[in-house]
Amino acid sequence: MTTISQEQTSSYVGTPSQKHVFKQRRKLFNQAGITLFALAILSLWLMPLAYGAVTSLKTKEQISDPSGPILPATARTFEYEGEEYDVFSVPFEDGTVRELALVNRGRQSSEFIDPSNPEAGLIAWEGIWRQLDAAREISPTWSNYSEAWTSIDFARLLANTFFYAFVGMVGAVTSAAFVAYGFARFNFPGKNILFIILLSTIILPPQVTLVPTYAFWVRLGLVPSWWPLLLPQFFANAYNVFFLRQYFLTIPKEQEEAATMDGAGPLRTFFSVILPQSGPALLAISLFHFFFAWNDFFNPLIYLAGARDKVPITVGLTFFNGIYGSQPQLIQAAAIMTLFIPLIFFFMAQRYFIQGIVITGNK
Repeated sequence: MTTISQEQTSSYVGTPSQKHVFKQRRKLFNQAGITLFALAILSLWLMPLAYGAVTSLKTKEQISDPSGPILPATARTFEYEGEEYDVFSVPFEDGTVRELALVNRGRQSSEFIDPSNPEAGLIAWEGIWRQLDAAREISPTWSNYSEAWTSIDFARLLANTFFYAFVGMVGAVTSAAFVAYGFARFNFPGKNILFIILLSTIILPPQVTLVPTYAFWVRLGLVPSWWPLLLPQFFANAYNVFFLRQYFLTIPKEQEEAATMDGAGPLRTFFSVILPQSGPALLAISLFHFFFAWNDFFNPLIYLAGARDKVPITVGLTFFNGIYGSQPQLIQAAAIMTLFIPLIFFFMAQRYFIQGIVITGNK
Protein backbone atom coordinates (compact mmCIF):
# COMPACT_ATOMS: atom_id res chain seq x y z
CA MET A 1 0.00 0.00 0.00
CA THR A 2 1.26 3.44 -0.91
CA THR A 3 1.29 5.88 1.99
CA ILE A 4 1.45 9.69 1.86
CA SER A 5 3.63 11.36 4.41
CA GLN A 6 2.60 14.41 6.41
CA GLU A 7 4.97 16.60 4.40
CA GLN A 8 3.39 15.45 1.14
CA THR A 9 -0.08 16.13 2.51
CA SER A 10 0.85 19.65 3.54
CA SER A 11 2.14 20.31 0.04
CA TYR A 12 -1.37 19.86 -1.33
CA VAL A 13 -2.98 22.47 0.95
CA GLY A 14 0.00 24.82 0.95
CA THR A 15 2.74 25.54 3.41
CA PRO A 16 2.21 28.10 6.19
CA SER A 17 4.31 30.63 4.27
CA GLN A 18 2.20 30.10 1.17
CA LYS A 19 -0.98 30.56 3.20
CA HIS A 20 0.43 33.78 4.65
CA VAL A 21 1.27 35.07 1.18
CA PHE A 22 -2.21 34.15 -0.04
CA LYS A 23 -3.85 35.98 2.86
CA GLN A 24 -1.68 39.05 2.27
CA ARG A 25 -2.57 39.08 -1.41
CA ARG A 26 -6.26 38.67 -0.65
CA LYS A 27 -6.09 41.49 1.89
CA LEU A 28 -4.27 43.69 -0.61
CA PHE A 29 -6.85 42.86 -3.28
CA ASN A 30 -9.72 43.75 -0.94
CA GLN A 31 -8.07 47.04 0.03
CA ALA A 32 -7.47 47.89 -3.62
CA GLY A 33 -11.10 47.11 -4.47
CA ILE A 34 -12.41 49.29 -1.63
CA THR A 35 -10.03 52.11 -2.61
CA LEU A 36 -11.12 51.99 -6.26
CA PHE A 37 -14.78 51.96 -5.23
CA ALA A 38 -14.24 54.97 -2.96
CA LEU A 39 -12.40 56.81 -5.74
CA ALA A 40 -15.24 56.08 -8.15
CA ILE A 41 -17.81 57.47 -5.70
CA LEU A 42 -15.59 60.49 -5.03
CA SER A 43 -15.22 61.13 -8.75
CA LEU A 44 -18.99 61.07 -9.24
CA TRP A 45 -19.44 63.43 -6.30
CA LEU A 46 -16.80 65.86 -7.61
CA MET A 47 -18.03 65.90 -11.21
CA PRO A 48 -20.48 68.81 -10.68
CA LEU A 49 -17.75 70.77 -8.92
CA ALA A 50 -15.30 70.11 -11.75
CA TYR A 51 -17.91 71.13 -14.31
CA GLY A 52 -18.59 74.36 -12.44
CA ALA A 53 -14.87 75.16 -12.22
CA VAL A 54 -14.37 74.55 -15.95
CA THR A 55 -17.48 76.56 -16.87
CA SER A 56 -16.29 79.49 -14.75
CA LEU A 57 -13.22 79.78 -17.00
CA LYS A 58 -15.12 79.84 -20.29
CA THR A 59 -16.59 82.66 -22.31
CA LYS A 60 -20.28 82.85 -23.13
CA GLU A 61 -19.52 81.85 -26.72
CA GLN A 62 -17.52 78.79 -25.63
CA ILE A 63 -20.38 77.62 -23.41
CA SER A 64 -22.95 77.99 -26.19
CA ASP A 65 -20.76 76.15 -28.75
CA PRO A 66 -22.18 72.59 -28.97
CA SER A 67 -19.04 71.26 -30.68
CA GLY A 68 -16.65 72.91 -28.28
CA PRO A 69 -14.31 70.92 -26.02
CA ILE A 70 -14.87 70.37 -22.32
CA LEU A 71 -11.93 72.53 -21.31
CA PRO A 72 -11.97 76.31 -21.97
CA ALA A 73 -10.31 76.53 -25.38
CA THR A 74 -10.47 78.95 -28.30
CA ALA A 75 -9.94 78.31 -32.00
CA ARG A 76 -6.41 79.10 -33.12
CA THR A 77 -5.78 81.70 -35.78
CA PHE A 78 -2.71 82.72 -37.75
CA GLU A 79 -1.93 86.08 -39.29
CA TYR A 80 -0.66 85.83 -42.83
CA GLU A 81 -0.03 88.84 -45.08
CA GLY A 82 -2.04 91.09 -42.79
CA GLU A 83 -5.11 88.87 -42.44
CA GLU A 84 -6.25 86.38 -39.82
CA TYR A 85 -6.91 82.80 -40.90
CA ASP A 86 -8.40 79.88 -38.96
CA VAL A 87 -6.14 76.96 -38.12
CA PHE A 88 -7.35 73.38 -38.72
CA SER A 89 -6.03 69.90 -38.05
CA VAL A 90 -5.34 68.61 -41.58
CA PRO A 91 -4.73 64.88 -42.24
CA PHE A 92 -2.48 63.74 -45.10
CA GLU A 93 -2.20 60.49 -47.04
CA ASP A 94 0.94 59.39 -45.17
CA GLY A 95 -1.07 59.34 -41.91
CA THR A 96 0.33 62.54 -40.45
CA VAL A 97 -1.86 65.35 -39.10
CA ARG A 98 -0.62 68.92 -39.30
CA GLU A 99 -2.09 72.13 -37.97
CA LEU A 100 -2.37 74.47 -40.94
CA ALA A 101 -4.06 77.83 -41.53
CA LEU A 102 -6.76 77.81 -44.21
CA VAL A 103 -5.98 80.57 -46.72
CA ASN A 104 -8.01 79.72 -49.82
CA ARG A 105 -11.20 77.76 -49.35
CA GLY A 106 -12.50 75.51 -52.11
CA ARG A 107 -15.15 72.84 -52.55
CA GLN A 108 -12.85 69.87 -53.28
CA SER A 109 -9.40 71.38 -52.76
CA SER A 110 -8.07 74.16 -50.58
CA GLU A 111 -4.78 75.90 -49.89
CA PHE A 112 -3.16 76.13 -46.48
CA ILE A 113 -0.15 77.79 -44.94
CA ASP A 114 2.06 76.26 -42.27
CA PRO A 115 2.18 78.65 -39.25
CA SER A 116 5.51 77.19 -38.20
CA ASN A 117 7.02 77.70 -41.66
CA PRO A 118 5.11 80.35 -43.63
CA GLU A 119 8.10 80.89 -45.94
CA ALA A 120 7.40 77.50 -47.54
CA GLY A 121 4.40 78.99 -49.30
CA LEU A 122 0.92 77.62 -49.89
CA ILE A 123 0.18 73.91 -49.42
CA ALA A 124 -2.49 72.35 -51.63
CA TRP A 125 -4.82 69.85 -49.99
CA GLU A 126 -7.50 67.71 -51.61
CA GLY A 127 -10.66 67.31 -49.56
CA ILE A 128 -13.62 69.10 -48.01
CA TRP A 129 -12.32 71.64 -45.53
CA ARG A 130 -15.66 71.87 -43.69
CA GLN A 131 -15.07 68.37 -42.34
CA LEU A 132 -11.82 69.39 -40.66
CA ASP A 133 -11.55 69.92 -36.91
CA ALA A 134 -10.55 73.38 -35.80
CA ALA A 135 -7.27 73.54 -33.90
CA ARG A 136 -7.83 74.86 -30.39
CA GLU A 137 -5.63 76.05 -27.56
CA ILE A 138 -6.39 76.23 -23.85
CA SER A 139 -7.30 79.80 -22.91
CA PRO A 140 -8.99 80.17 -19.51
CA THR A 141 -10.90 83.40 -19.00
CA TRP A 142 -9.73 84.45 -15.54
CA SER A 143 -11.46 87.80 -15.93
CA ASN A 144 -14.77 86.07 -15.14
CA TYR A 145 -13.76 86.03 -11.47
CA SER A 146 -12.89 89.71 -11.33
CA GLU A 147 -16.09 90.59 -13.19
CA ALA A 148 -18.19 88.47 -10.83
CA TRP A 149 -16.41 90.01 -7.82
CA THR A 150 -17.28 93.55 -8.84
CA SER A 151 -20.74 92.79 -10.25
CA ILE A 152 -21.98 91.03 -7.12
CA ASP A 153 -20.14 93.33 -4.67
CA PHE A 154 -18.49 90.22 -3.30
CA ALA A 155 -16.47 92.06 -0.66
CA ARG A 156 -19.63 93.30 1.07
CA LEU A 157 -21.23 89.85 0.92
CA LEU A 158 -18.08 88.31 2.41
CA ALA A 159 -18.07 90.83 5.25
CA ASN A 160 -21.75 90.12 6.01
CA THR A 161 -21.21 86.37 5.92
CA PHE A 162 -18.13 86.47 8.15
CA PHE A 163 -19.99 88.67 10.63
CA TYR A 164 -22.95 86.29 10.70
CA ALA A 165 -20.73 83.21 10.98
CA PHE A 166 -18.25 84.57 13.53
CA VAL A 167 -20.67 86.20 15.98
CA GLY A 168 -23.03 83.24 15.79
CA MET A 169 -20.10 80.85 16.25
CA VAL A 170 -18.98 82.66 19.42
CA GLY A 171 -22.49 82.53 20.84
CA ALA A 172 -23.06 78.87 19.90
CA VAL A 173 -19.76 77.63 21.32
CA THR A 174 -19.88 79.72 24.50
CA SER A 175 -23.45 78.86 25.45
CA ALA A 176 -23.08 75.17 24.55
CA ALA A 177 -19.88 74.88 26.61
CA PHE A 178 -21.49 76.30 29.77
CA VAL A 179 -24.63 74.16 29.45
CA ALA A 180 -22.65 71.01 28.64
CA TYR A 181 -20.40 71.59 31.65
CA GLY A 182 -23.43 71.82 33.89
CA PHE A 183 -24.90 68.55 32.59
CA ALA A 184 -21.53 66.75 32.69
CA ARG A 185 -20.28 67.73 36.15
CA PHE A 186 -23.17 68.92 38.37
CA ASN A 187 -26.01 67.04 39.98
CA PHE A 188 -29.26 68.93 40.44
CA PRO A 189 -32.97 68.00 40.67
CA GLY A 190 -34.50 67.03 37.31
CA LYS A 191 -31.15 66.89 35.55
CA ASN A 192 -31.95 63.82 33.45
CA ILE A 193 -35.44 65.06 32.59
CA LEU A 194 -34.09 68.43 31.47
CA PHE A 195 -31.42 66.73 29.38
CA ILE A 196 -34.02 64.53 27.67
CA ILE A 197 -36.19 67.58 26.96
CA LEU A 198 -33.17 69.35 25.52
CA LEU A 199 -32.33 66.42 23.24
CA SER A 200 -35.94 66.10 22.14
CA THR A 201 -35.69 69.53 20.51
CA ILE A 202 -33.36 67.97 17.93
CA ILE A 203 -36.23 66.02 16.38
CA LEU A 204 -38.60 69.00 16.44
CA PRO A 205 -39.18 70.04 12.80
CA PRO A 206 -38.21 73.67 12.19
CA GLN A 207 -41.39 74.14 10.14
CA VAL A 208 -43.40 73.79 13.34
CA THR A 209 -41.77 76.78 15.01
CA LEU A 210 -41.17 78.89 11.91
CA VAL A 211 -44.35 80.97 11.90
CA PRO A 212 -44.56 81.58 15.69
CA THR A 213 -40.87 82.47 15.84
CA TYR A 214 -41.14 84.88 12.94
CA ALA A 215 -44.23 86.48 14.45
CA PHE A 216 -42.37 86.85 17.75
CA TRP A 217 -39.48 88.76 16.17
CA VAL A 218 -41.85 90.90 14.11
CA ARG A 219 -43.77 91.79 17.27
CA LEU A 220 -40.51 92.92 18.85
CA GLY A 221 -39.80 95.10 15.82
CA LEU A 222 -36.49 93.36 15.04
CA VAL A 223 -37.25 92.38 11.43
CA PRO A 224 -35.33 93.09 9.28
CA SER A 225 -32.14 92.99 11.39
CA TRP A 226 -29.36 90.67 12.58
CA TRP A 227 -30.96 90.03 15.98
CA PRO A 228 -33.22 87.10 14.97
CA LEU A 229 -30.19 85.38 13.41
CA LEU A 230 -27.59 86.00 16.13
CA LEU A 231 -29.43 86.17 19.44
CA PRO A 232 -30.75 82.55 19.41
CA GLN A 233 -27.19 81.27 19.03
CA PHE A 234 -26.44 82.45 22.59
CA PHE A 235 -29.04 80.05 24.05
CA ALA A 236 -27.27 76.73 23.28
CA ASN A 237 -28.06 74.24 20.57
CA ALA A 238 -29.05 70.74 21.71
CA TYR A 239 -26.65 68.99 19.34
CA ASN A 240 -23.70 71.12 20.45
CA VAL A 241 -24.53 70.54 24.12
CA PHE A 242 -24.71 66.78 23.63
CA PHE A 243 -21.43 66.77 21.68
CA LEU A 244 -19.51 68.78 24.28
CA ARG A 245 -21.06 66.92 27.21
CA GLN A 246 -19.77 63.64 25.81
CA TYR A 247 -16.32 65.15 25.43
CA PHE A 248 -16.29 66.64 28.93
CA LEU A 249 -17.11 63.21 30.37
CA THR A 250 -13.81 61.89 28.96
CA ILE A 251 -11.82 64.33 31.12
CA PRO A 252 -10.80 62.67 34.42
CA LYS A 253 -12.56 64.07 37.48
CA GLU A 254 -9.35 63.76 39.47
CA GLN A 255 -8.03 66.87 37.73
CA GLU A 256 -11.05 68.88 38.85
CA GLU A 257 -10.73 67.52 42.36
CA ALA A 258 -7.08 68.61 42.44
CA ALA A 259 -8.09 72.09 41.28
CA THR A 260 -10.78 72.23 43.95
CA MET A 261 -8.24 71.30 46.65
CA ASP A 262 -6.09 74.21 45.44
CA GLY A 263 -9.02 76.54 46.05
CA ALA A 264 -10.42 76.82 42.52
CA GLY A 265 -14.17 77.30 42.20
CA PRO A 266 -16.43 75.84 39.48
CA LEU A 267 -15.82 78.68 37.03
CA ARG A 268 -12.06 78.68 37.61
CA THR A 269 -12.02 74.92 37.11
CA PHE A 270 -14.08 75.29 33.96
CA PHE A 271 -11.73 77.87 32.42
CA SER A 272 -8.45 76.40 33.71
CA VAL A 273 -9.04 72.65 33.51
CA ILE A 274 -11.94 71.78 31.21
CA LEU A 275 -11.62 74.25 28.35
CA PRO A 276 -7.83 73.90 27.81
CA GLN A 277 -8.30 70.17 27.26
CA SER A 278 -11.35 70.54 25.01
CA GLY A 279 -9.72 72.29 22.10
CA PRO A 280 -10.57 69.64 19.44
CA ALA A 281 -14.23 69.45 20.50
CA LEU A 282 -14.61 73.22 20.67
CA LEU A 283 -13.00 73.56 17.26
CA ALA A 284 -15.32 70.93 15.83
CA ILE A 285 -18.36 72.79 17.14
CA SER A 286 -16.96 76.04 15.78
CA LEU A 287 -16.54 74.54 12.33
CA PHE A 288 -20.01 72.98 12.46
CA HIS A 289 -21.59 76.35 13.11
CA PHE A 290 -19.31 78.20 10.70
CA PHE A 291 -20.30 75.91 7.83
CA PHE A 292 -23.95 76.09 8.87
CA ALA A 293 -23.91 79.89 8.88
CA TRP A 294 -21.96 80.04 5.63
CA ASN A 295 -24.53 77.83 3.87
CA ASP A 296 -27.62 79.16 5.64
CA PHE A 297 -30.06 80.55 3.11
CA PHE A 298 -33.59 80.40 4.45
CA ASN A 299 -33.14 82.26 7.74
CA PRO A 300 -31.28 85.27 6.27
CA LEU A 301 -33.78 85.33 3.42
CA ILE A 302 -36.80 85.87 5.68
CA TYR A 303 -35.21 87.85 8.51
CA LEU A 304 -33.18 90.21 6.30
CA ALA A 305 -35.89 90.77 3.70
CA GLY A 306 -35.80 94.41 2.69
CA ALA A 307 -32.21 94.90 3.92
CA ARG A 308 -30.19 93.84 0.90
CA ASP A 309 -27.09 95.58 2.23
CA LYS A 310 -26.96 93.03 5.09
CA VAL A 311 -27.58 89.75 3.24
CA PRO A 312 -24.85 87.05 3.27
CA ILE A 313 -23.39 85.26 0.27
CA THR A 314 -26.11 82.63 -0.09
CA VAL A 315 -28.88 85.20 -0.52
CA GLY A 316 -26.66 87.51 -2.55
CA LEU A 317 -25.94 84.72 -5.03
CA THR A 318 -29.68 84.26 -5.54
CA PHE A 319 -30.06 87.92 -6.47
CA PHE A 320 -27.00 87.61 -8.70
CA ASN A 321 -28.44 84.57 -10.49
CA GLY A 322 -31.64 86.46 -11.23
CA ILE A 323 -29.74 89.35 -12.83
CA TYR A 324 -27.04 87.37 -14.67
CA GLY A 325 -29.00 84.22 -15.49
CA SER A 326 -27.93 84.44 -19.14
CA GLN A 327 -24.23 84.39 -18.21
CA PRO A 328 -23.56 81.04 -16.51
CA GLN A 329 -19.80 81.62 -16.51
CA LEU A 330 -20.21 84.51 -14.05
CA ILE A 331 -22.62 82.51 -11.88
CA GLN A 332 -20.19 79.59 -11.70
CA ALA A 333 -17.27 81.92 -10.94
CA ALA A 334 -19.19 83.45 -8.02
CA ALA A 335 -20.14 79.98 -6.77
CA ILE A 336 -16.52 78.76 -6.89
CA MET A 337 -15.35 81.82 -4.94
CA THR A 338 -18.05 81.13 -2.36
CA LEU A 339 -16.90 77.53 -1.99
CA PHE A 340 -13.20 78.31 -1.83
CA ILE A 341 -13.08 79.94 1.62
CA PRO A 342 -14.89 77.14 3.57
CA LEU A 343 -12.57 74.59 1.95
CA ILE A 344 -9.54 76.51 3.19
CA PHE A 345 -10.92 76.62 6.74
CA PHE A 346 -11.75 72.92 6.69
CA PHE A 347 -8.38 71.71 5.41
CA MET A 348 -6.50 73.98 7.81
CA ALA A 349 -8.39 72.57 10.83
CA GLN A 350 -9.06 69.07 9.49
CA ARG A 351 -6.75 67.27 11.93
CA TYR A 352 -8.28 68.87 15.03
CA PHE A 353 -11.78 68.57 13.62
CA ILE A 354 -11.47 64.78 13.16
CA GLN A 355 -9.69 64.39 16.48
CA GLY A 356 -12.59 65.99 18.34
CA ILE A 357 -15.13 63.73 16.65
CA VAL A 358 -13.12 60.54 17.21
CA ILE A 359 -12.41 61.16 20.88
CA THR A 360 -16.03 62.03 21.57
CA GLY A 361 -17.23 58.95 19.72
CA ASN A 362 -14.89 56.64 21.64
CA LYS A 363 -16.56 57.60 24.89
